[in-house]
Amino acid sequence: METDPIPVVTVQTTPFDDQKPGTNGLRRKTAVFESKKNYLQNYIQSVLSSIDLRDRQGCTMVVGSDGRYFSRTATEVIVQMAAANGIGRLVIGHNGLLSTPAVSCIIRKIKAIGGIILTASHNPGGPGGDFGVKFNVANGGPCPDTAMDRIYQVSRTLEEYAICPDLRIDLSRLGRHDFDLENKFKPFRVEIVDSVEVYLNLLRTIFDFNSIKSLLAGPEPLKMRIDAMSGVMGPYVRRILCDELGAPANSAVNCVPLEDFGGRPPEPNLTYAAPLVEAMKTGDFGFGAAFDADGDRYMILGQNGFLVSPSDSVAVMAANLSCIPYFRQLGLRGFARSVATSTALDRVAKGLKVAVYETPAGWRFFGNLMDSGRCSLCGEESFGTGSDHIREKDGLWSVLVWLSIMAAGKQGVELIVREHWAKLGRNYFCRFDYEGLDPRVAFYLMRDLEAVISDKAFPTQKFAVGEHVYSVERADNFEYIDPVDGTVARNQGLRVVFTDASRLVFRLSGSGGGTGATLRIYAESLERDPQRHSRETQAVLGPLIAIALKISDIHERTGRRGPSIIT
Repeated sequence: METDPIPVVTVQTTPFDDQKPGTNGLRRKTAVFESKKNYLQNYIQSVLSSIDLRDRQGCTMVVGSDGRYFSRTATEVIVQMAAANGIGRLVIGHNGLLSTPAVSCIIRKIKAIGGIILTASHNPGGPGGDFGVKFNVANGGPCPDTAMDRIYQVSRTLEEYAICPDLRIDLSRLGRHDFDLENKFKPFRVEIVDSVEVYLNLLRTIFDFNSIKSLLAGPEPLKMRIDAMSGVMGPYVRRILCDELGAPANSAVNCVPLEDFGGRPPEPNLTYAAPLVEAMKTGDFGFGAAFDADGDRYMILGQNGFLVSPSDSVAVMAANLSCIPYFRQLGLRGFARSVATSTALDRVAKGLKVAVYETPAGWRFFGNLMDSGRCSLCGEESFGTGSDHIREKDGLWSVLVWLSIMAAGKQGVELIVREHWAKLGRNYFCRFDYEGLDPRVAFYLMRDLEAVISDKAFPTQKFAVGEHVYSVERADNFEYIDPVDGTVARNQGLRVVFTDASRLVFRLSGSGGGTGATLRIYAESLERDPQRHSRETQAVLGPLIAIALKISDIHERTGRRGPSIIT
């Protein structure tokens, strides 16, 4: 116990007008947080003040980071401000590290009021990269729109923040650390905990670890390659896949968390995980996976570099959940997917006779469905899948589901996927991202496109592209009514559905870092004939993309010749 009470200081400040959190919290260039005086402090104060004072006094919060540059400095500020604002206890991962799924797990386990996660997900790290602050609420999930609005309203009028600048904490020292504060009756406690243990214990209750261990360390072990991409997942991969489940240590690469993620964006896709893709193409490995910086997103590869698309991944998981003890015991309550995710999951739900919910993009929309017992599994096309074991998408959980399916069926990744397609059809799917657009141009483009698809004559239109003729079945601006509390989310994406089940979706992304607008176009087409399941995705979807470009006029209006990224 400290001998002299630590003073609580009130610091005068001025509000910033750009601290409205997006889909994944507040993301900005690291330089904004690092160089703008009080920028971080203002936002942390806004988060803390958004919690009712009666709930805040003496409560417990969780803090973790993906290890990116500026995280240690920010964690120290959060500790100092939490103490000054009446928080009773902080639980922080060892060296400040906690994956996003682990934060959600710990919040639920210890019944914390919420948690602060320092991450910008798959965005680059380092001094020239991005930084983010995300607040998760008491159910362990991202804060809903109402909570984000409260944070923003506080930030707009903030005049002062409270801090204990003399409070110092060593994030490398596991255990409890108590601090006496001026004018506080109870000491402020910080607990530095093992980053993996609580999360690992939860996974043990979900999966048949013996079955997975026999796959990875049995007489004919599956050779795999796991890329932690120098993010937070390194310690989790080593402890769980290697130490616990028996995979050889050399199965895991880039497992030391680095502040700049080794100089590459920690994004698990074919572009940024290229070394993994090349290793898989050699045919030496039967299973490959990569994780993003904070561990909620993932990519699955089969032998010879066979990519499992995120939409296919959640559908295959849904069709095979009976091999997971957790779901055998609890049963299936329903599935959910974002509007931008392919409808492959819908056909699985129909076959299993369970409900499927279509939500706006953003994991927070799944929380109510899971809390009310309506949803067991949910997924997004942006490499995110999870279940009701926590309230976040969960990359390592997803990998363990795939390994469980492989162990149960004694099949490789590609065969599992192709058998799934043969039974239910293949949804060819792609996403075009137009990044860094002038926000006004993007806004008016979407406004005018909505006028086009809302015209009474539009549902009767036919589009001929080469040999293909697409007939519009319906078109709308997606509006979501939460089946639990009736809240309405409007303007969640423009949808055009064709009579052959093909779809186009247009939406403005809400997860950027303040560097212009991102407009995304999603295209999907269902192919039932197994003889046509090996075609090139862009060749199949080319006619649909041509329709999308025609009705949106995006190249003419933005001056672009093509998308920034094709996924």
